[in-house]
Amino acid sequence: MEEHEISKAVVKRLPRYYRYLGDLIEARVERISSNELSRMMNVTASQIRQDLNNFGGFGQQGYGYNVKYLYQEIGRILGLDKIYSMVIIGAGNLGQALANYVKFEKRGFWIKGIFDVNPRLKGMTVRGIEIRMTDELPQFIRDNQIQIAALTLPKAGAEEVVPILIENGVKAIWNFAHTDLNVPGGVVVENVHLSESLMQLSYNLNHTDL
Repeated sequence: MEEHEISKAVVKRLPRYYRYLGDLIEARVERISSNELSRMMNVTASQIRQDLNNFGGFGQQGYGYNVKYLYQEIGRILGLDKIYSMVIIGAGNLGQALANYVKFEKRGFWIKGIFDVNPRLKGMTVRGIEIRMTDELPQFIRDNQIQIAALTLPKAGAEEVVPILIENGVKAIWNFAHTDLNVPGGVVVENVHLSESLMQLSYNLNHTDL
């Protein structure tokens, strides 16, 4: 199929499809129609069909979707059929919480190391993963072919460490720091600004008829 640009809105919905399909597999559901999936997800059946048609459709009229096949295909589209090596930079509460989340490995994201500047944390382990000092980061990235870095540190620290990550071959940054990062082409950034998400929740709370 010829490559074409997929909208960010579609990409944002794909993990949600993947999650619901995973639940259906656990419930031993083999086939599902777009209308049935629509009712589960509160997304119109038309939207589901349009989203999936960006990648070939995967369903047959009057037959629906093979749940396991669609789950595998969306996983492939999301790149979940690959293994990624990852580091966490910032070993505070958030960094340690991410390190303790065992489902990352099930999705192919393997946390190889945790880094911090606080010498009191050196040598400690989180779920068997050693906390190292950031001066070890460049060599560690190269030795372990790290592709993804999660930043769970303050703004200034994030801006300081990004050039080190890029110079040593990191291609993707999962950014929890309270700043927007400037990166060159070929490096992708996914921002997770928790305070902004909470402010959006506050807005909806105050502008929705309950």
